[in-house]
Amino acid sequence: MSLFGSLYVGASGLQTSQNALNTTAHNMSNVDTTAYTRQQILLSTRSYNTLSVNASAVAYQQSGLGVLYSQTRQVRDVFLDKTYRKESGRSAFYEVNTQAIEEIEDLFGEFQGVEFSEALENLWTAIEELAKNPTESTNQNLFVTRSKEFLERASLVYGGLCDQQDNLNIQVKKNVDAINDYGNQLIEINKKILKIEAGGLENANDLRDKRNRILDELAKFGNIDYAEDMYGVVTVKFEGIDFISSDSMNKLELYEDKTTGFYTPYWSQLARYKTNASGEKVLDLAASRLYDPTQTISSDLNTDIGSTRAILLARGEKRATYKDVEDEKHYNTNIAQSLLMNVQAEFDQLIKKITSTINDVLKSAAESEPSSDYLKDENGNPYQMFELISNDPNVGFTIGNIVINEELVAEPALLSFRLQDGKEDMVTMKKLVNAFSEETHTLNPNLKTKTNLMKYYSSLISQVSNTGEANKDIAAAQANTVNEAFSTREQVVGVSSDEEMEFMIKFQNAYNAASRYINVINEMTEHIINTLGR
Repeated sequence: MSLFGSLYVGASGLQTSQNALNTTAHNMSNVDTTAYTRQQILLSTRSYNTLSVNASAVAYQQSGLGVLYSQTRQVRDVFLDKTYRKESGRSAFYEVNTQAIEEIEDLFGEFQGVEFSEALENLWTAIEELAKNPTESTNQNLFVTRSKEFLERASLVYGGLCDQQDNLNIQVKKNVDAINDYGNQLIEINKKILKIEAGGLENANDLRDKRNRILDELAKFGNIDYAEDMYGVVTVKFEGIDFISSDSMNKLELYEDKTTGFYTPYWSQLARYKTNASGEKVLDLAASRLYDPTQTISSDLNTDIGSTRAILLARGEKRATYKDVEDEKHYNTNIAQSLLMNVQAEFDQLIKKITSTINDVLKSAAESEPSSDYLKDENGNPYQMFELISNDPNVGFTIGNIVINEELVAEPALLSFRLQDGKEDMVTMKKLVNAFSEETHTLNPNLKTKTNLMKYYSSLISQVSNTGEANKDIAAAQANTVNEAFSTREQVVGVSSDEEMEFMIKFQNAYNAASRYINVINEMTEHIINTLGR
């Protein structure tokens, strides 16, 4: 090779070393940058000049043309990325469940400074005192007052559960908006990467960092699958449905229930409409909804991934009542897996049992003495402690449909509990006490252990507490799994300042070596020119 050709070899060394130093400096400057991926240079040899070809020689006689700075790549492990994102999504699922249960526990434990259990205990105490002396006006007044207080506090608790549903419903909209926003960002990044890398001269690594951060965040909302094609464009599936292609997005929309106001996410491109009984076209959610609420939640099926599913599941599809625990199949299919609907239904069942039990005892006592006015109003109808706002059988004795009998509130002595012969009605008192103490009730169709009305509430609280502890344990274990996956991934993608300093020293020495090589070639050239010029 000529001396002037050798200068190009040295120049390639200078240029390559300088680019390598720039990459190392870029890594060092982003050592604390969130979601930054360590970049690594790839060096290769330039094409060789073949000087001679001899079939009898071991190899051709060639001369090199220097070093080539071929690529700056990101140091990532696809397997670790997918593991981290799946586990972070699963962690988000159980974090939502844990938070929802904690709010339920707070609601039952202390609502406006007064525990609901106190209202239940006060009602039971009033019944016990009434059973001792049913004709005493003080006891009659206490019985009515405690019944009213019990219903009021029950309404507050159930209302609190409904408010919690509404808060989760707002979060559903926020999640869907965030998912769509991330989708739009991914499309824009795809376009920018495609534009930058179209010439094949550079890699848009910083844009890939931004895209990876978005994928990390998107994975917390649901189960995602993704792949990058040969052009650097990433495509994403969300919950098994195509979400992002190179330049388009299957947008998530929200269907709002007219009765409850609850949002149901569905895929716009999968939307189908059907004609209802009134001849109106309505959205067929079964064909396009994001999640099937009846699907079994299981880690084996990967159905416990993403905060969006957890929020929808915890919120449920409606305001649950005692009617939802009457049918075992309906309960297990539609209610059991929803934290709030399950608690709502079981709590409403308690209120229904207590209020209807008191009414039934009073009605039975009134009808057992047809010849007297005992426990009957002026029209001959039995007094009821609790009345229904609507007689619609589809509504029934639900909390929102029950009010206290204001006539009894104004005059508790109407509940005289004195028989026609002037004696105290101890038979009715015994029925009332037994109705509260008999162990004939269950929380839901899946439980076989019987309990009485006074222990029912404790069983409900224990169930919530046990569910909460189980979810807390799972959430804590999952958080450790996520941290381990993150740490393992950081060992690959993270920047080590010590390692980068080693690279910087190496590339500085390479730069100095290339510089000295050029100086030698320059001196040799100068010597030859000066010698020949004499």
